[in-house]
Amino acid sequence: MKRLFSHDEATGITKYWHVTGEGQFVVETVQRADAILDANKRAFNDAGERWGEKMNRVASIPLSVYYDLKRKGIADDPDRMKKWMNDLDNRAFRTRGGTL
Repeated sequence: MKRLFSHDEATGITKYWHVTGEGQFVVETVQRADAILDANKRAFNDAGERWGEKMNRVASIPLSVYYDLKRKGIADDPDRMKKWMNDLDNRAFRTRGGTL
């Protein structure tokens, strides 16, 4: 049986507590990322071709995805993070085209 553990309206993160079939206690984290992904798509479509001299935001990553990248050591490794950001499977998180 799944029970609500916590919900954060600002981040859209909901945590549930439940027991697995093997008797393990689990806190499951779920995040609705629709708003972030929709905003990313709009920003991507509105971004110009030219990068310019100022800093450019190239992505917006939901917290749940970021924490997973941290857990895997990707977020703390600039080369692995660039590779992850340039991967076409992760393009929904990009707010700007091009290669990092």
